Amino acid sequence: MYPDAATDTRPWFRQFWPWFLIVLPSVVVIASFYTLYLAILHSDDLVVDQYYKDGLAINRQLEQKQRAATLGITARFTITPQQATVELAGPVASPTLELALSHPMEADRDFGIVLQQVAPGIYSGVLDTPVRSRWHWQLRDPDDPTWHLDGVLSAADLLDADSS
Repeated sequence: MYPDAATDTRPWFRQFWPWFLIVLPSVVVIASFYTLYLAILHSDDLVVDQYYKDGLAINRQLEQKQRAATLGITARFTITPQQATVELAGPVASPTLELALSHPMEADRDFGIVLQQVAPGIYSGVLDTPVRSRWHWQLRDPDDPTWHLDGVLSAADLLDADSS
C-alpha cells in the first residue's frame, strides 16, 4: 500500500484529479453546444431553397437584360453611406426606379429602395443601410417590366463608405 493512501482521508470530491478529469470533457461538450448554436444562428445563405423556380426565371431575366442592351440602357452608380444616385442613359422616362441591393453572403441583409427622378436621367434615393463593394444590385423600372439591369458594386461606385 502507498504511504499517502493511509494518511489521505479526504473524500473524492475534495481531490484535484477527479475534478480535472471531469472538467476537461465538460468544457469540450459546452464548446460543442456553443458551436452548434452559432452554426444554427448564422446559417449559410448560399444555397437557394427554391432553386427550381429560380432556374425557370433565368431565361426571362436574360431576355430582360438583352432588352436593356438593345434599348441602350446603361447605369452608373454613385453610392455614399446615406444615398444612392444612378445616372441612367437610354430611353427611360419613368419617375421612379426600383433598386434592389443584395449582400453576397447574408440574405438577411438584402434590401430595396425606390429611386426618385431628380433630373433627366438621374435618380436618387436614401439608403437606410450602408453598403460596400461586392454587393449585387438590380435596377428595374416598375412601369416597364420588359427590361432590367444588374451587376456588382465596385469600389469606384462608393464614396466614403467605411462600414458595412
